[in-house]
Amino acid sequence: MTDLMLVADQGQSLDDDAVHRAVTQQLSGQLRGQRVLVLVPDHTRTAPLPLLFRSLVETLHDAARIDVLVALGTHPPLSDERLNALVGITAEERAGRYGHVGLLNHAWEDPAALATLDVMGSDEIRMLAGRHWHPSLPDSVPVRINRAAVEADHIIIVGPTFPHEVIGFSGGAKYLFPGISGAEMINVTHWLGALMTILKVIGIKDTPVRAMVNAAADKVPTPITLMSLVVVSHGDQKDALAGIFIGDHREAWSAAAHLSSPR
Repeated sequence: MTDLMLVADQGQSLDDDAVHRAVTQQLSGQLRGQRVLVLVPDHTRTAPLPLLFRSLVETLHDAARIDVLVALGTHPPLSDERLNALVGITAEERAGRYGHVGLLNHAWEDPAALATLDVMGSDEIRMLAGRHWHPSLPDSVPVRINRAAVEADHIIIVGPTFPHEVIGFSGGAKYLFPGISGAEMINVTHWLGALMTILKVIGIKDTPVRAMVNAAADKVPTPITLMSLVVVSHGDQKDALAGIFIGDHREAWSAAAHLSSPR
């Protein structure tokens, strides 16, 4: 899939038709017959998920299966009512028009829901942490992820990228680790960010936490496409898009982080 970048003019935002065309242009016919896992944020992140949900489901009409998994990390699971609201559909639409689409919560505390991909050893942890390594970091970390990520044929990550106090910028592979990971990766990434302190992390693209997240993502065997969003507010619009970047998860995230960087 060719990378796509769509950026609004300064002070403007992308209209719904432009966003829908971008999704269609990039993904139409690309995942025919495949089992697709779509990762999305919960209500603690701002993004036009209803628009993107409908665009994705329409565009991926020829996929064998579509499951939408909320990358909760350790956030509380959403009720059916809140899952519906998150993607902008009614209970009737979920049972009817979107009955073929799974809407799921990540269950970080359920061992049966997780698959172990690898183990990060002490040498790798020291290398990734760099000068911020501290004896309080673990000697090893099992890299566990929601089993749905390894059972799917393709993963699509949909979410905003903005300055973040733990990793530097949100989004990208963070939807895998810690978004749908086991507790070990959740804990070590947050503790490493805490050791660095917010002032040395927030608004910085290349941080040890991001390096650790990307290293864990490299262990995921399933192909990944990122739909990285830069969200702005214009008047009454709280989830307008200044940009959308679709493609390789590292490259699309990097481009979105650049646009989202404080000026």
